[in-house]
Amino acid sequence: MKAEIITIGTEIMLGSILNTNVTYLSRRLMELGIETIYHTSVDDDYDRLEKSIRLAMDRVDVILTTGGLGPTDDDLTKEALSNVTVKKMISDVDMEHHIKQYFAYSKREMTSNNLKQAMKPEGSEFIKNPKGTAPGIYMKWNNKKIIMMPGPPREMKSMFEESVVNLIKDDHIIIVKSINTSGLGESTLETQLKELDLSYPNFTITTYAGSGSVEIKVIGRGKDVSKLESESEKIIETIKARIGKHIYGYNNSSLEKVIIDTLNQNKMKISVCESVTGGSISKRLTSVPGASLSFDRGLVTYSNQSKIDELGVLSSSLDEYGAVSSRVACEMAKGLLNKTNSDIVISTTGYAGPDKNENITTGLVYVCVMSCDAHTVFERIFSGDRDTIQERTTNFALWNGFQFLNNKLTSSSR
Repeated sequence: MKAEIITIGTEIMLGSILNTNVTYLSRRLMELGIETIYHTSVDDDYDRLEKSIRLAMDRVDVILTTGGLGPTDDDLTKEALSNVTVKKMISDVDMEHHIKQYFAYSKREMTSNNLKQAMKPEGSEFIKNPKGTAPGIYMKWNNKKIIMMPGPPREMKSMFEESVVNLIKDDHIIIVKSINTSGLGESTLETQLKELDLSYPNFTITTYAGSGSVEIKVIGRGKDVSKLESESEKIIETIKARIGKHIYGYNNSSLEKVIIDTLNQNKMKISVCESVTGGSISKRLTSVPGASLSFDRGLVTYSNQSKIDELGVLSSSLDEYGAVSSRVACEMAKGLLNKTNSDIVISTTGYAGPDKNENITTGLVYVCVMSCDAHTVFERIFSGDRDTIQERTTNFALWNGFQFLNNKLTSSSR
């Protein structure tokens, strides 16, 4: 099946809000085996909206719209569908009652225009909205499936997962596997995947670049679940054999969760001292449930004096090598290791700009990962603005911390 997503709202066209609905729906449709071939965004203009719906009717099997289902005068999505399908708008008594009950329960005054949400094109069905008052619309017309959902992402996502999935999926089984990688760019990873023999007719293999990682999605569609599972495992094993050292998890694991889970399983502790990253590594690690079992502490030692006071960095090292240096990154890690007796520590130092410094290259960073018996210092120059450099350094530090931890555990088990 081919699909088109129409996102409706003047606020989208003005750039006042980020259009996250189209990203979410495109991904979920792909996972259901439905190919999205058009994205359309249109303002709250009735004529342009009607034209967009007519055009979609001519070129796809499934049309999904978001927005324009509310009670105000510029909410005209249902009216446009009514005109396109030549079906008159009718009021639904049960929906009127539901809307009145919703307002009574929430102890809010209901204005009369809210009853507009109880109107629908004749021959269509309402879709329950678990998070708001505006119901969705489902209609089959000329062998097309039309789904209309509210614009707020919270309402749209709940409606899609609870009701729309069952309305648009066919009798095929869909399985979705993901491989989470880091240390390889998306273009490099895609090239390596193309070099593998992954020509399975019932499968689609795609990549998605995230924050410091790339996810590989393996999506199978068919009627024999055991065959799909078997083939998906073969695909994953083939990929693992090629890029195994860059895989840190499966099925949407975050790098920080894998690190914390590994530390907890092995009853190990980690501590972090950050300069250029300003606490973002600590924030990522402590966002994981259960981090209190393994995360000992995080220090933001931003000034030179704090590096001396908190970590025992030598003032002579700061004078001779500068705060942004492999020497200082190493001394920071060593000081934290001595102070905490953690199993593994990570330090960061660098210059994120944006002001030019004649002595330091903007984007130059050092990361040190250390245990009692080994350490490694990494140097990188990251491009981008200040926020981007800090984010890339955080991702880089977590990735190298993960690799260091794995190597340590592998060595100790020999």
